[in-house]
Amino acid sequence: MDNIINLQKKIVPELTALLVQRYRILRQISNEQPIGRRALSAKLDLSERVLRAQVDFLKNCGLLQFSSAGMSVTEEGNTILHELAEYVQKLHRLSSLEQVLCEKLKIGKVLIIPGDSDVEPVVQQEIGRAAARVLTSLIGDEKNHIVAVSGGSTMAALAANVSGTYPKITVVPARGGLGDTVELQANTIATVLAQRLNASYRQLYVPDSVSEDILNSILAEDVGVKTVVELIKKADILVHGVGQASVMAKHRRLPKDFIKKLLDDGAVGEAFGQYCAIDGSQVYTTNNAGLMLQDLPKIGTVIGIAGGKSKAKAILSLVRASRQDILITDEAAANEMAKLLEEL
Repeated sequence: MDNIINLQKKIVPELTALLVQRYRILRQISNEQPIGRRALSAKLDLSERVLRAQVDFLKNCGLLQFSSAGMSVTEEGNTILHELAEYVQKLHRLSSLEQVLCEKLKIGKVLIIPGDSDVEPVVQQEIGRAAARVLTSLIGDEKNHIVAVSGGSTMAALAANVSGTYPKITVVPARGGLGDTVELQANTIATVLAQRLNASYRQLYVPDSVSEDILNSILAEDVGVKTVVELIKKADILVHGVGQASVMAKHRRLPKDFIKKLLDDGAVGEAFGQYCAIDGSQVYTTNNAGLMLQDLPKIGTVIGIAGGKSKAKAILSLVRASRQDILITDEAAANEMAKLLEEL
């Protein structure tokens, strides 16, 4: 395939741009269908004239269908979209970048999605889709698995893109609740994921960042919570997001002076209530029931998912602080991480 791509770039370079453009159109429609032409034009930053020509072409190829509600991707279109993903990935020279990050970060597998989640929300959905495919491949062996999941918008994208019937799977939240956005909390994502997998689930009714005394009291007196925590510790698959230290500290409503000290001390990334510097050292740890970074070596497969150039330092900090088997990110974050690794 690499030879074909190189020939295409040399002989018909204009074809590459056209192919990527049509792929982006299919991908955006697939994630937001049904969608009108004007809304799609704004999402992709394309003129309506250019977009009209492309969607008409895709419709004539049987890849799109139109209705009064808007455009949607046909079954054939979805098949083509999935096949195109690998080809577009090659066009963007992402395979070599994946290998570079695998070697430098000592990760078994890195998957890079074209684009930047910071400026294209659809890229975050694609990261979720990729993570969903990886997860279903791991649980498809029909064995009993305990799958732990964290919270966050990228994790919500994962849950939204999973489907199947896996009655032997138990899904649990990796940590307690955090913030006011209920749909992005680990408990909610665990529930949605389990329902879409037709699996069982347990919830952890302990808020994030309670005092150590209160936490110990809950674990001592509430048998239900203690049982769930013990189950979480037995998870053999973990899928988790990565947060920026400054953002997550604000979510936890930490005092402004404390946040300033946290950042002055070098904290750039956060996961499981633990804040890390770019070299992987832990700067601060909150109290919470559930998994912590030191628990990750005991888990069979650890999958980290996060994207966006703005999260590059955060991802690096968590990869260096803990074991990661699979990292799913986007092109912008991957390029920035490679750049940082050269500088550090």
